[in-house]
Amino acid sequence: MNETTSSTHCAVCPIHMTLRALFVMAKKMLRWFNNDSTGYAPLLLRLLLAYEFLEAGLEKLSGENWFVDLVFPFPFNLLSADVNWGLSLGLEIIAPIALILGIATRFFSVALIVLTIVAIAAAHWPEQWHSLAELWKGYAITNQGYGNYKLPLMYLFMLMSLLLSGAGRLSLDAWLACRAKQSHDDG
Repeated sequence: MNETTSSTHCAVCPIHMTLRALFVMAKKMLRWFNNDSTGYAPLLLRLLLAYEFLEAGLEKLSGENWFVDLVFPFPFNLLSADVNWGLSLGLEIIAPIALILGIATRFFSVALIVLTIVAIAAAHWPEQWHSLAELWKGYAITNQGYGNYKLPLMYLFMLMSLLLSGAGRLSLDAWLACRAKQSHDDG
C-alpha cells in the first residue's frame, strides 16, 4: 500500500474534514455577527417592547379606568386618574408604533421609562417592606402581597438599552441620519 492511498482512506480524515468545515462556518458566522448583525439587536428589543406596551394600551382602550385606586408619585399625583389614564393610554398606543418604525426611538424610550417608573411606583412596588429580603420577594410576576415589579423592571432595562444604543441600523432614525449626512456632504 502506498502512502497516498493510505492517507485518503484513513479513519481520521472525515473527522478532520468535518472539524475544518465547522471551523470555517464558525468563522463566517463570527464575521457576519461582527459586521452585519449590529442592526438586529435593537430591532428585536424594539419589537418586543412595542408588542408589550401596545398590548397594555389596547387593554386600556377597551377597559375601564382602574387608576382611581392608585396613588401616583409626584408630579402625576397632581393629575386626575382620568388624565393619567389618558396619558398612559396615548403613550402605550403611539410609542409602540414609533418603536416598530424606529422613529424618535430615544425620545419614546425616555417617555416609556418614565411611564414604567410611575407604573412600578404606583402599581407594582410593595406597599410595605421592612427588609431587603421582603423587597426581593416583589421581584416576581404575580403579586403575592410583596409587589410584582419583575416585568416592569425588565422593560426598564430594555428601554435603557434602546436609549443608550438608539434604534440601530434597521430603523427610520438611521435612514434619516443617513439622508441628513448625504445632504450635508452634497451641500
